[in-house]
Amino acid sequence: MENEEKVIVSEEKVSEATKTQEKPREGQGHARPERRGPRREGRGRGRRGDRDKQFKEQVIEINRVSKTVKGGRRIRFNALVAVGDGKGQVGFGTGKANEVPDAIKKALEVARKSVFRVPVVKGDTIPHEITTRYGACKVFLKPAKVGTGVIAGGPVRAVVELAGIRNIYSKVYGSRTAINMVRAVCAGLKDLKTVGKIAALRGKAPKDIKY
Repeated sequence: MENEEKVIVSEEKVSEATKTQEKPREGQGHARPERRGPRREGRGRGRRGDRDKQFKEQVIEINRVSKTVKGGRRIRFNALVAVGDGKGQVGFGTGKANEVPDAIKKALEVARKSVFRVPVVKGDTIPHEITTRYGACKVFLKPAKVGTGVIAGGPVRAVVELAGIRNIYSKVYGSRTAINMVRAVCAGLKDLKTVGKIAALRGKAPKDIKY
């Protein structure tokens, strides 16, 4: 009997000790509430990521540039790329790096930042003729009927197709350097104006405007 009483007393002491340990210490207050849920990855970048996904990318040209330095030759790569959503937005950019993938990556970042809107009218063509020049390169663009297709080659074709233009005539005069052609055609696309915009500038109704 005495042994049983001792065992019971010891068990009670152990239970009391555990209870005192579970009680929070004085001065510490209540336990801190749990933190909010896990942080969302890529916070604030969702819209930008979605916007980047909607753009199609095309590498127009990659040049290998060699520079002779004291220790020998230094080789780098220059990439020219264009991006567009096929719905009236297009842009281009260039990038330099020691490796081709890095050069393309840099060029794509520049191209996405330089995106501009092109007025594409009914028939997936441009509103009117336009001639632009960049350096020694001159580019002529002319609207075409449905079913004509893109009458253009090389860099000009890449840019107009990414912009969503499906019917157009084009002609390049002078320098055929890829970067000059791209800059010239982009300058021309930026200068295009719709009938509504021209009417607003002249203070007339759109029906009274004749090209």
